[in-house]
Amino acid sequence: MSVLNEHFTLSNGVRIDKIGFGTWQIPDGQEAYDAVSYALKNGYRHIDTARAYGNEESVGRAVRDSGIPRDEIFVTTKLPADIKDYDRARASFEESSSLLGIGHVDLYLIHWPSPQPGQDHAEGNQAVWRAMEEFTEAGRIRSIGVSNFSIADLESLNRTARIRPMVNQIRWHAGYTQDELTAYCKANDILVEGYSPLATGKILKHPELEKIAAKYDRSVAQVSLRYLLEKDILPLPKSVTPERISQNTDLDFTLSAEDVAFLDGLEDDRS
Repeated sequence: MSVLNEHFTLSNGVRIDKIGFGTWQIPDGQEAYDAVSYALKNGYRHIDTARAYGNEESVGRAVRDSGIPRDEIFVTTKLPADIKDYDRARASFEESSSLLGIGHVDLYLIHWPSPQPGQDHAEGNQAVWRAMEEFTEAGRIRSIGVSNFSIADLESLNRTARIRPMVNQIRWHAGYTQDELTAYCKANDILVEGYSPLATGKILKHPELEKIAAKYDRSVAQVSLRYLLEKDILPLPKSVTPERISQNTDLDFTLSAEDVAFLDGLEDDRS
């Protein structure tokens, strides 16, 4: 079975496609529209955007113009990091909803726990979560979650949450696997989505990974994305190149235990 036909199931029973098409750093306008349109034509059914990316309008237009039934496409967007009060959270969701123009949002995330590292916005996150819960209960959002949240951030949110987070979208790639946080999320039925699964391109020139990729007659990118799937992490690759957009879904192979172990052991590299 193609990975494009496979799903994870969130804690509320909503199914989410096992690979998503990321749109971070794709400018609004023709470039974003073309990239999302091409992804949809080539089988992607999970599109990830955010208010902060500034491209929701183009993403929504590509979804609408695709001719694919709305209920077959899973769309994620996110609340900006600087919004930490109930009223602004409601207004921001309305803005995203209007720009997308696709009806319901399948997954809505708090983009960051704070606008700047080291700041404490526990009460603000609880306030915006309440707004997100209300939109979920009204049927305008199918599932809710967070992005870049630590264990402490998640525990703080859950002190007042009526609906528990279903997703934590974090940076996750070979060499940076956030093991403690990942284990916590899995133990608490929170799906981990991995952004920057190719380490923003740095991993692609790794000589040992090139050797592993050659064994499978695949690219380093394909091996790196397959590694996330082997770990039950949902990868969110991004590209504007048609060939790479297609290649990033050609993941119907299995890595050997030895190769997974090698990837597990790559040094942490966040430079």
